[in-house]
Amino acid sequence: MHRHAITRRAALALAGMAFGNAALARGTAQRIAAIDWATLETALALGMIPVAATELIQFRRQVIVPAVPDSVTDLGLRGTPNFELLRIVQPDLILISNFYEHMRPLYERIAPVFSATVFRHGEPPYPRAEQVTAALGERLGLTDEARNVVDGTRRELAAIRERLSGAERRPVFVVSLGDARHFRAFGDDSLFGNVLGMLGFANAWEGASSYSAAAPVGIEALARVPEARLVVVEPTPPEVRRVLATSALWRALPMVREKRVTFMAPVNHFGALPSARRFAQLLAAPLNGDGSVSDGGRSHG
Repeated sequence: MHRHAITRRAALALAGMAFGNAALARGTAQRIAAIDWATLETALALGMIPVAATELIQFRRQVIVPAVPDSVTDLGLRGTPNFELLRIVQPDLILISNFYEHMRPLYERIAPVFSATVFRHGEPPYPRAEQVTAALGERLGLTDEARNVVDGTRRELAAIRERLSGAERRPVFVVSLGDARHFRAFGDDSLFGNVLGMLGFANAWEGASSYSAAAPVGIEALARVPEARLVVVEPTPPEVRRVLATSALWRALPMVREKRVTFMAPVNHFGALPSARRFAQLLAAPLNGDGSVSDGGRSHG
């Protein structure tokens, strides 16, 4: 074959890129691939179904809402996606976040890139999630849809805050459990901590968290705020639940003794507005003093 000859796959890729660039110029990109979960859930909330996205088995287990249709191609791991498959699906726009900026040149060889930054150290992520929603809506030609998502989420959180206006004002730990002796706490610069404050509740965790969660801390640290309520965001490994059931340390914690512990269904802690909304909805019941939590969560006393 002549060294300047072009393969059929390359020809298709070039044709797809030409179509994609024209679509982007009109602000109506139709074939998007989402590497980052925050941009994936935002696109779905805007009514845009990607042609491909990453780690969909885990997304469906841990993010849950918005639902991902079966038609979306799974590209594999977020950190090491299948680039060959990404080329084959021929997106005209690839969605990433600041976590994947170091891989931007690789993605730009395939299609234009939209990069979103929701999480920055020391900054509340909710306002940035609104900005990302608006920016993605503009890029996709879905500005009205983006405005509806932003306004609808604000109204939902305001309604939940109002519903909780008479609730007991205890500080709240929001944590995840990796084992039976340690937890990771979500601080004020995390999505969970930010939403907790928007609902009018104090975060019992005052240490640093670097927008995801604090490094694992001994479970005895929960006793430092004995009056607090504890919310554990799933998933929790089954073996951890078994150990907690007989753990003297766990059972000695004031919030456990007084049945102020709730296990909440999974929520994407690196999410955007859909995850903020879901977290607030699931949190409303335990903050109102109702031990039950919908959508798979359950109370533990």
